[in-house]
Amino acid sequence: MHVQLSLVCEDAGARPDGRVDVTGVFHDLAAPGFPAKQARMVFVTVIEWGRSDAGRHRFRVDLMTPDGRKALTVDGHTDVERVPGDRPPPRTRLILPLEEVIFPVPGAYRFEIRVKGRRFRGPSLFLIAADPVAGSVR
Repeated sequence: MHVQLSLVCEDAGARPDGRVDVTGVFHDLAAPGFPAKQARMVFVTVIEWGRSDAGRHRFRVDLMTPDGRKALTVDGHTDVERVPGDRPPPRTRLILPLEEVIFPVPGAYRFEIRVKGRRFRGPSLFLIAADPVAGSVR
């Protein structure tokens, strides 16, 4: 099992053929002040499973603040199907819309993905203070 893809974007959707459409991938956000609120963003990750991983698995996604505290947690589960060896490995495509996300302070935030007792590094976001009058970064 491994994380095949992990990102934050403006919007994403899954196609019936297993493809994921992603729009507006970003790594940085500017805010006029803190705490800051992001009205909407989408967390996307694809987990590729081993052949022996069939069954239901719980997962957790945490957004960690610059000082290592949890700013947001999403818990859920995924059902992994058994597939024959001549087919592609099973994959879970998580597309999690996140609304009204609060960022308490500027700095480096990161997502962590926990599944089957393992922790995987997800995407990072850097929050910066912007000059609210000029719209420039301080």
